[in-house]
Amino acid sequence: MHKFNNRLAASGEAELLYSGGDYLVRKPGAFVRCAVTDKPIRLESLRYWSVEHQEAYATPEAALEAEIRRRQAGA
Repeated sequence: MHKFNNRLAASGEAELLYSGGDYLVRKPGAFVRCAVTDKPIRLESLRYWSVEHQEAYATPEAALEAEIRRRQAGA
């Protein structure tokens, strides 16, 4: 999991590049938004994301909902 240093934390929304098991901070910030719920997720709490779709999810249920929506849309 990505190490997060609170002393260096910026405020506002971060931009991340997600990879398997880790992520790269492209724009510093304190949080990202869940692709399903639009709720902020603090970087130190971020556990779920899609490398393929470059999206963050607040919960495993949100990740599943995103996949269901993509399949229903034919994506």
